[in-house]
Amino acid sequence: MDDRKIQIFIDSLLPLLKAGVAFTIPLTLISFALGLILAILTALARLSNIGVLRQLARFYVWIIRGTPLLLQLFIIFYGLPSVGITLDPFPAAVIGFTLSVGAYGSEIVRAAILSIPNGQWEAADSLGMTRIQALRRIILPQAARVSVPPLANSFISLVKDTSLAGTITYVELFKKSQQITATTYEPLLIYSEAGLIYLLFCTVLSALQNNLERRLARYSAR
Repeated sequence: MDDRKIQIFIDSLLPLLKAGVAFTIPLTLISFALGLILAILTALARLSNIGVLRQLARFYVWIIRGTPLLLQLFIIFYGLPSVGITLDPFPAAVIGFTLSVGAYGSEIVRAAILSIPNGQWEAADSLGMTRIQALRRIILPQAARVSVPPLANSFISLVKDTSLAGTITYVELFKKSQQITATTYEPLLIYSEAGLIYLLFCTVLSALQNNLERRLARYSAR
């Protein structure tokens, strides 16, 4: 690597890190938090005895899982203005990623709830608990431990998926790398540098995930 490329690498490192920390990470955290709430509500709707709720939840999951995330972002940001709904890039990205996390996460949560033995429900009923009380006090805490690993994987995947937000003009890490590439004409260098930063973020998150899983395993073993 010649001196010019080294200097470009050094000069672009801080702007890329800033874009990652100031834009990619907040977008990921907000979208995942909202998506997780939506996932729990959707999973409960899928498991409810109310037919309308169950069918609406199933339809939502079917639509989101059956269409590309990039297409959904384009519909939200570029399509909705044709019906009078105009959103800035950040809220459009949050809505798109939240809907995606909610749909995929609901299947994880639903499977975790279904993995709890029926005896747990029966024990709660024998203690005089309502279904909601049993769900809140007994079922969901156990389901949470089961769903942590796949949900953590979804969170790490979301960090990388946020690169799609650049297609709707939101200047996150990948979009910033495109802007720098347009001025330096060094696509291999800049995109590789952006990839290293994504790798750094995901490595840290994977380490946190492993630590959380070990803590939950010790808790479950007691």
